[in-house]
Amino acid sequence: MLVVHHLNNSRSQRVLWLLEELGVPYEIRHHQRDAKTMLAPKELLAVHPLGKSPVIVDGKTTVAETGAIVEYILDVHGNGRLRPTAGTPDHLRYRYWLHFAEGSAMPPLLMKLVFDEVQKAPMPFFVKPIAKAISQKVMGMLVWPNLKRQFDFIEAELGKSTWLAGNELTGADIMMSFPLEAARQRAGLDASHPRMLDFVQRIHARPAYQQALKKGGPYDFA
Repeated sequence: MLVVHHLNNSRSQRVLWLLEELGVPYEIRHHQRDAKTMLAPKELLAVHPLGKSPVIVDGKTTVAETGAIVEYILDVHGNGRLRPTAGTPDHLRYRYWLHFAEGSAMPPLLMKLVFDEVQKAPMPFFVKPIAKAISQKVMGMLVWPNLKRQFDFIEAELGKSTWLAGNELTGADIMMSFPLEAARQRAGLDASHPRMLDFVQRIHARPAYQQALKKGGPYDFA
């Protein structure tokens, strides 16, 4: 049986949702973040050299990286579901959004998280104003402009079809779920981008998503 090494409050929640949408049997190996560092536990190093989640083990095959996992599951267990027909415009859009999720959407969100933590981190009083000034400069010149540009782009693309790669849910939407959930929670996604908010609400309402939450455990982004 396919095994998902699942880390709480992480991208691996998408893998559980995908498997629920497909009705593929799987087993969950739960891992918990360190309460202080929020890093994955060291036992994940025994599964994959980078010690990160998600990782799946399917028989003798081990696959890491969420995008690669989604493609593997759809190749091996999808039976043509959750992706458009190859060679169609929708399939090209599907491939684009599948890679956009981690390649473009996540970097500015991660930068915002890092620089928010820099401003809150304990440090000598004489260093704090300098660190705060640098952080605010980077946020103002790089992070916020990139986030706004991306939000406007995604909002416009969601106006073209029901889902990002056409009128049917695909693995690309599953990949994009985490960036949009993170944007809503910690990057100011609000009613100024109603299609993006509607996208998040629609995925959260899906029975397969709800079932994945029950099995995966607490997930703050939902």
